[in-house]
Amino acid sequence: MADMTDFTHGDDWDVEHGKSKTQVKKEMTALQKLGEDLVSLSPAARAKLDLDDELKDALALADKLSKKHEALRRHIQFIGRLMRTRDLEPIERALAVLRNTNQAATRKFHLVETWRDKLIANPDALTEFVAAFPEVDVQQLRALIRNAKREQEKDLPPKAFRELFQLIKPAILED
Repeated sequence: MADMTDFTHGDDWDVEHGKSKTQVKKEMTALQKLGEDLVSLSPAARAKLDLDDELKDALALADKLSKKHEALRRHIQFIGRLMRTRDLEPIERALAVLRNTNQAATRKFHLVETWRDKLIANPDALTEFVAAFPEVDVQQLRALIRNAKREQEKDLPPKAFRELFQLIKPAILED
């Protein structure tokens, strides 16, 4: 007769891999999380990844299930099972590149916003900005700074404020 601690559910994970049940569960949860990360990407971002057809089809179906919570949860578990047989390193590397690209773009936009605010608040910032980015049209820059200050003083809609952002954005994003 088998001992109560014997696992007789058709799983031979403990014999085959020598891993504890907890370790196997952690690995499965990590694969599921990777699947969730893939599902959360836009279809355009997913197209940049090198995925096989079966995984692409599963991710496309997940997009259709987005409004059905329980079905999506089960489908993400299925995607996690599909991930068990895949080489995950290229997928994880591509996801890291996508995340870093987005973070770098966000930092650049914050830099543009910081420069815009600095140009409006500090008259000496114009000299700094022109020294750092000499290709900018100084005359137009001065006019937009002056108009943005006037808009802020009179509580007008921030038209020049936005135009100033659009003027300095290309100069900063090229760097």
